[in-house]
Amino acid sequence: MSMFGTNTGFGSGGTSMFGNTTTDNHNPMKDFEVTSPPDDSISCLAFSPPAMTGNFLIGGSWANDVRCWEVQDSGQTVPKAQQMHTGPVLDVCWSDDGSKVFTASCDKTAKVWDLNSNQAMQIAQHDAPIRSIHWIKAPNYSCVMTGSWDKTLKFWDTRSPNPMMSLQLPERSYCADVVYPMAVVASAERGLIIYQLENQPSEFRRIDSPLKHQHRCIAIFKDKQNKPTGFALGSIEGRVAIHYINPPNPAKDNFTFKCHRSNGTNTSAPQDIYAVNAISFHPVHGTLATVGSDGRFSFWDKDARTKLKTSEQLDQPITACCFNSNGNIFAYASSYDWSKGHEYYNPQKKNYIFLRNAAEELKPRNKKW
Repeated sequence: MSMFGTNTGFGSGGTSMFGNTTTDNHNPMKDFEVTSPPDDSISCLAFSPPAMTGNFLIGGSWANDVRCWEVQDSGQTVPKAQQMHTGPVLDVCWSDDGSKVFTASCDKTAKVWDLNSNQAMQIAQHDAPIRSIHWIKAPNYSCVMTGSWDKTLKFWDTRSPNPMMSLQLPERSYCADVVYPMAVVASAERGLIIYQLENQPSEFRRIDSPLKHQHRCIAIFKDKQNKPTGFALGSIEGRVAIHYINPPNPAKDNFTFKCHRSNGTNTSAPQDIYAVNAISFHPVHGTLATVGSDGRFSFWDKDARTKLKTSEQLDQPITACCFNSNGNIFAYASSYDWSKGHEYYNPQKKNYIFLRNAAEELKPRNKKW
């Protein structure tokens, strides 16, 4: 398997755009740094599924590459392999058995990467960049779901060049999530569609967006019976909506909260408001992490409606995050997300992926463990 080349060492200093800064705040939380991170902004992260022994992390980037690292219990990371697209990689996911990784790109294709043979092969085609990719494992079928800026949602059995099914979206797909038997897609113009996946995928319900600004990220959450029951939706306006599919009391159960804002959320003073770039639910506790353009991550308990923790501020936005399958590791990526335009882009600035021990900090407040 190919390695990524040599790591040139972290924190080599230099002058920032704010003059000579003596304090290096690229890693204020003192978390583990993943070795050989991508050379351009990191768009997506995904940990290996529970079926695999050990922890493997996949990351896709705007350098057109997808990388795989082995994460050891010590926190050390070993680069294992990488594959290329001919355009930026926007999303990645794993097959349920961990043998394959699926990648979606601005080159309008999706690929399957067989990790055993280290071979990658095209499995999907759209008429515009593919923004999201998810593996669906149903009792009677398995397939890959791709959402594109060509305003379609397509389902592929990976063996045929033609999709099993193609569904029209009202607008471009901006983010999506799948927890069988539910899928949700959020589109441009604040579109929201729920799909049911039993027997075969079909539209279940269209929802009026609970948010007033552009959708940025979405994640499904489960109930106590481990069934998908709702989703968290993040927007570019520093806000997250918690939305249940069939709540007993919609007016009370569904709510939104502010996050990723410059001087706290309980203020009438002017404040900088940042995008929520990614949301990830803890696989054991059901608490959630959000990461934003403000360069912070926050942990939340949606049931108690409380914030559990907010990080110190990194020196660049956090663009992606995920938990490993048992919830002990929180991975987050630090790189420029272009939220402040080209004038804030500094090609000398390195991109980082950090790993944090998440075992304690995401436990709900209101329960005795």
